[in-house]
Amino acid sequence: MDATNTQVLRDVVVIAGSRGAPEALRHLLAKLPADFPAAVLIVIHTHPLGPDYLASVLARYSTLPVDYGKEGEPVLPGRVYLAPADRHLEIVSPGIIHLDDGPKVHLARPAADRLFATAAEVFRERVISLVLSGGDSDGSDGAVEVRNAGGLSFVQRPEEAPVPSMPIETMRKTILSPQLSAEEMADALTKAVRTVNS
Repeated sequence: MDATNTQVLRDVVVIAGSRGAPEALRHLLAKLPADFPAAVLIVIHTHPLGPDYLASVLARYSTLPVDYGKEGEPVLPGRVYLAPADRHLEIVSPGIIHLDDGPKVHLARPAADRLFATAAEVFRERVISLVLSGGDSDGSDGAVEVRNAGGLSFVQRPEEAPVPSMPIETMRKTILSPQLSAEEMADALTKAVRTVNS
């Protein structure tokens, strides 16, 4: 065997969404297998003063444990971490959650671009990004960072997204990001994390 060959394990999934995204998330989390071998980190734009109910709602559908990310918490496979309201969810080396109340990005805090970029910096080619429905461009620059680091990027089919701006902008910037329906997302991610490239 050629000693220069390396195996790439993709075990970190980062997801962006805004208006219209929770429905696709429910489909996705309901279909992910209980032994899904990757961490899932999610930024959904929510009102900073709104109730923190999203985690409990998604947990009803998910086969994996769902909770808000906590400062200093390690990123572990088989768990779903949500960005809390009004805090950027970031990853710092060697794979620890950092919550930041720095400036908004694309008028959003939390911003998916911050999550995607820091995940790509720490985990490199191990990252898979997915951009769902939403009315701005958040996640598009971060998806470029993921691709540049050797990771994969997917988007929700724009014609299926209630608000397609985020998927469309991501497709424009990344070129050829595969488009997935809500029904296809879980299978595509499961296949991607279980495929080892050499």
